[in-house]
Amino acid sequence: MSSLPRRAKAQVQTVVSKDEFSSLSELSSASEEDDKEDSAWEPQKKVPRSRKQPAPKESKPKRVPRVKKSTPQMSDGTEGISVKEELNSPVAIADIDLEDRKSKLNTIQTLKPAKTKRKNSAQSFSAQRTKKLKVEETSKAGTLEGGSNITETPSTSTMWEGACKKEENEDDFAFGQTPLKKMKTEMYPQGQPVKFPANASNIKEEVEMNWDIVQVLSERTNIELWVCANIIRLFNDDNTIPFIVRYRKELINNLDADSLREVRQTLEELRAVAKKVHSTIQKIKKEGKMSECLLKTLLNCKTFEELEHVSAPYKTGSKGTKAQRAKQLGLEGAARTLLENPGALNLLSYVRPDVKGLSALQDIETGVQHILADMIAKDKDTLDFIRKLCQNRYICIQSSLAKVSSKKVNEKDVDKFLLYQNFSCNIRNIQHHQILAINRGENLKILTVKVNISDGVKNEFCRWCIQNRWRPRGFARPELMKILHNSLDDSFKRLIYPLLCREFRAKLTSDAEKESVMMFGRNLRHLLLTSPVPGRTLMGVDPGYKHGCKLAIISPTSQILHTDVVYLHCGQGFREAEKIKRLLLNFNCSTVVIGNGTACRETEAYFADLIMKNYFAPLDVVYCIISEAGASIYSVSPEANKEMPGLDPNLRSAVSIARRVQDPLAELVKIEPKHIGVGMYQHDVSQTLLKATLDSVVEECVSFVGVDINICSEVLLRHIAGLNANRAKNIIEWREQNGPFINREQLKKVKGLGPKSFQQCAGFIRINQDYIRTFCSSQQTESSGQIQGVVTSSAGVEVTNEKQGKKKSKTTMNVLLKPNPLDQTCIHPESYDIAMRFLSSIGGTVCEIGKPEMQQKINSFLEKEGIEKVAERLQTTVHTLQVIIDGLSQPESFDFRTDFDKPDFKRSIVCLEDLQVGTVLTGKVENATLFGIFVDIGVGRSGLIPIRNVTEAKLSKTKRRRSLGLGPGERVEVQVLNIDIPRSRITLDLIRVL
Repeated sequence: MSSLPRRAKAQVQTVVSKDEFSSLSELSSASEEDDKEDSAWEPQKKVPRSRKQPAPKESKPKRVPRVKKSTPQMSDGTEGISVKEELNSPVAIADIDLEDRKSKLNTIQTLKPAKTKRKNSAQSFSAQRTKKLKVEETSKAGTLEGGSNITETPSTSTMWEGACKKEENEDDFAFGQTPLKKMKTEMYPQGQPVKFPANASNIKEEVEMNWDIVQVLSERTNIELWVCANIIRLFNDDNTIPFIVRYRKELINNLDADSLREVRQTLEELRAVAKKVHSTIQKIKKEGKMSECLLKTLLNCKTFEELEHVSAPYKTGSKGTKAQRAKQLGLEGAARTLLENPGALNLLSYVRPDVKGLSALQDIETGVQHILADMIAKDKDTLDFIRKLCQNRYICIQSSLAKVSSKKVNEKDVDKFLLYQNFSCNIRNIQHHQILAINRGENLKILTVKVNISDGVKNEFCRWCIQNRWRPRGFARPELMKILHNSLDDSFKRLIYPLLCREFRAKLTSDAEKESVMMFGRNLRHLLLTSPVPGRTLMGVDPGYKHGCKLAIISPTSQILHTDVVYLHCGQGFREAEKIKRLLLNFNCSTVVIGNGTACRETEAYFADLIMKNYFAPLDVVYCIISEAGASIYSVSPEANKEMPGLDPNLRSAVSIARRVQDPLAELVKIEPKHIGVGMYQHDVSQTLLKATLDSVVEECVSFVGVDINICSEVLLRHIAGLNANRAKNIIEWREQNGPFINREQLKKVKGLGPKSFQQCAGFIRINQDYIRTFCSSQQTESSGQIQGVVTSSAGVEVTNEKQGKKKSKTTMNVLLKPNPLDQTCIHPESYDIAMRFLSSIGGTVCEIGKPEMQQKINSFLEKEGIEKVAERLQTTVHTLQVIIDGLSQPESFDFRTDFDKPDFKRSIVCLEDLQVGTVLTGKVENATLFGIFVDIGVGRSGLIPIRNVTEAKLSKTKRRRSLGLGPGERVEVQVLNIDIPRSRITLDLIRVL
């Protein structure tokens, strides 16, 4: 027990002496629960610090809440002081003196001296930038750097997010005011992060391991060290992926959302391993079986497989391994002597005729062999060598039909795995979908799977061990060398080979599951970002045979105009056609949306026949097929019952089908993502990982599209970054009680919406200025001549809220509310000052936002100056300036989903029998998998484009630039390669993406 604190303490001191940035990572170990867990075995800096200076905790208990308020993640006052001091060090700045910071950590006695030192340090730092910043701004920025929580304003170019998190007492982001802009370094005025030195990327985690989490994360994700360090700190500070991708691009080197999700998943895996190691160490310590060697081995584990391999013998209730039983007999000394001084080893001296396991020389040799085999299998250098050796050799995975499968399993299920009943492939070349298929077959007891490592690998491994790692230090007699050879053979066959098989299978399965989940996420994104079809009256049709086809007509604003049921496939088709025609004419509806469920093709043929006969004249009616996956589940959900009370669930499905075309995003977010049905092997992968990824994709799509907070639904609002169900409910309630939001600043008045939530969601919430102007005009008319409200401003309105609650009574009665034209853009409130300065530079006004004149002024200005110079002059980053330019130039009703594909409207139908090899068709991507793309070509059966036929050259430049590839909803031109009518299979070749 006592050896570990000394080891950990020495390691912490070494890290601090080499890396001044490592102290920032104490943020992740400051929670109270983790302190309780770690205190028994991992004394970080907080343990010696609590011994040296108990005074601040006891003498000034009243000041603790104030420090804790600024840094809510701290568990006590002492930690709050030290971490707050470290928090103000930017991620990639190396210009703060290490000795000065050490002296601060060691000499903090009270809160006031600590504040003074931080101010002095920050003022010296800010003095380096006085040539580029105004005197007033420099002094205020110095206060921010010093950790004062009196006034602070977040900045898009701030290297560390601490300032953004403490917005409680800061000045509001009001229109026309000038928030400060904090720069990271004078050397990098545009916010370009400085890359860390090799030893400067360490981040302390809740559990100290013998490996650096930043280094391992970088190796597993192939992302630079400094980017990984920034990502960890951003996630530790509770930043959401949409916020990071849009407003912190310079810190993540312009990574996309999928890459960030991958990094987060890997980070969570590493932390889970570290926590598991920690709990395992605690259990082994309680049993009194811990040793220095075992502790070191456990702290070296990076995967669950390694941990399982090391900790298996020490599990409660285990009979113990062969090596443990041999050690209990006292043979460990003999095994070590064989390696260190074989000449002095006499195995006959260990013979005890009356003791089982020591009664004969053969038993002694076997026991020594087991101990040596265990030592070899748990040696880090040995395992590293065999892993590296396997990387360069042919290792294959094989699957075959299980012997007992035919007795217990359905023959149809066996036929599904025909391709894998005699399958063999190099593990470096096997595809992800093949791994998932093999695993499914193995779980169903249909297939038997094994990993084959060649004998050449084993022979080379044994030769290396004898000649290098496990070579005896003196002359060993032939009988002792035979024991050593047998130990190596036993260790490889009984211990190392099963470990390697588990590692290979686990790695292949993990990669395949991740890729499957990522593919599901990409498909879901395509589906959610399908271009809406606004301004049309639509008829939704939920097809059916016995219970009829359910109809629902919705208005351009998604209001339900009419619902009905028609029986098209029971011999009443002609009579029902009159009813359908009458409905279409009455509501002036010329677009029919048909769900792709039961009786879809018959219903499509019915409508196509009527359209070809011009039956609906004078209307030019078109139809489209839309996926109805999840519609039936949604129709019986509490959300649907709340939205459409009293309506039959079957008719709700028809309404949902129509709305999926009108606004796919707003409708599909009501359905749990896994029910949308665009995945692959989704029931075989980790459901936790799948749910987390799909929820993140939904949040990303909703946030990037943006919502109008005054008209959006609660369901849509809860998917905005930084919001959840409770906050969305509170926003809707506030809107109902107080009227529409005039500007983004009013969000701060909503219950439960703190500074961090506001920071994360503000940029993705829109406030339509036309709607606000209409509202203000009506308020002006109603309140004319009355005291309770006055409209006085050309840019805004003063509104007095008559209803004052207990909390509001403390504030002033009259609240100044001014509409801010920037609130309709994607510009974040923290960048409003920069946006206004940019507008004044180009000679524009807020009234010109989104108009062609604004675009012309921006283009001409940037042609003269260049975006880099403009960003430097405005003291911001190029990425932030680009967001501002986009926000100012995009029209008020801009929706980037219009760049994506719309539903494919048709008037006629083609049958499978009409197809011929070589026919060129257009179709819509229905689903994308790891082995190919399924395309709906309108014949009742989707065709498959094998993945080998989807090359980068066939994708348009925009698709390559978006890195989206092919996904659901995209229109493609294909050529028929093969038609298998008995099996209803169509093989296609991709010609181009339309």
